Amino acid sequence: MSLAKDKPGLAEPIRYDEDFTAWAFEQAQLLRRGEIAGADLPNLVEEIESLGNEQIHALELLYTLLIFHLLKWQFQPDRRSRSWDLTSYIARAQIARRERRNPSLRARAGEIVDDIYAQARGLATKETRLPIETFPAICPYTLELLREQDAMPECVR
Repeated sequence: MSLAKDKPGLAEPIRYDEDFTAWAFEQAQLLRRGEIAGADLPNLVEEIESLGNEQIHALELLYTLLIFHLLKWQFQPDRRSRSWDLTSYIARAQIARRERRNPSLRARAGEIVDDIYAQARGLATKETRLPIETFPAICPYTLELLREQDAMPECVR
């Protein structure tokens, strides 16, 4: 169990596992003052890694949402709605913003799409009640199509 401060003369130590928010603000203060020795380095390292993982997770969710709606759009053309189109538009705008702010994530987009496609396909199956075999086993959309703000796949009959 790490203490945020171990230095004598400072206020009562804030524990990472008891008040994360207070701990985080205190760590920021220590770092601003250059008091690295007083910082809770093991937990800081873990939290910084966690921030990177959260960015990946957010992008995974956006690509899942986008592909899920594109599959419905493509394979249920008679049920298309403005809501599906709007959701795709919003997801793409958010993807573009995250990838612009995080170029390393943009470089990993193909890997991310490969990782989440099975989930998007499963969601499309649940929502449409079409057999899983209706949807391609591998993502049928290029990164270019996924990133093109207004592109929609052709319908399949």
